[in-house]
Amino acid sequence: MSDIKEQLQDIKTQLRLSMNGVVSQSMREKGLHYKLNFGVELARMKEIASRFEKEHQLAQALWKEDIRECKILAGMLQPIESFYPEIADIWVENIQNMEIAELTSMNLFQHLPYAPAKSFQWIASEEEYIQVCGFLTIARLLTKKGDMNDRAASEFLDQAICAVLSGTYHVRNSAITALRKFMNHSQENAFRVCRLTDKYADSINEKEQLLYSVVKEEVENW
Repeated sequence: MSDIKEQLQDIKTQLRLSMNGVVSQSMREKGLHYKLNFGVELARMKEIASRFEKEHQLAQALWKEDIRECKILAGMLQPIESFYPEIADIWVENIQNMEIAELTSMNLFQHLPYAPAKSFQWIASEEEYIQVCGFLTIARLLTKKGDMNDRAASEFLDQAICAVLSGTYHVRNSAITALRKFMNHSQENAFRVCRLTDKYADSINEKEQLLYSVVKEEVENW
């Protein structure tokens, strides 16, 4: 454990030496609030992460720190094989902004062997950032692994359309990202979504019009 403490201290020292107050201030102005934010850029964090072996206890210790850079590095340094589903649930419940949701989905969640099932569980949650992580992970999986079976596609489309029409701003945008990836996979997928949203063509509801416009744009790209 002392070794983990030493590594954690080493990482914090490197982060402080890489502080960027301008970036940190810019993030605050854009609404990204952290208890502590050193403003370290992603390229520098990847460089720091490359100096350490992926190690479960270290990643868990980093995640528990209420520091932007530590949370991002935790996703980079967490081994897949020891990141059990119940730990994944604890992490997503702890996510409170889009930057951590996006980077943890990219660096960790999409690579989990149980990611397809877990992401569907997350999009059914009522918690904003749990839903966001679910849709972002599905978007990553669609990009990497391709299509999903018919039953999964039906469930995904139900949840995604519902999220666009009634979700928060971030949930809506994450659902749209996943919908675009689903439609981009095949013409059949694109027209499947089109058939589900055609009824909103003349809607005066702003969110229904947004959904229709997004789908129409994707179909026209084929």
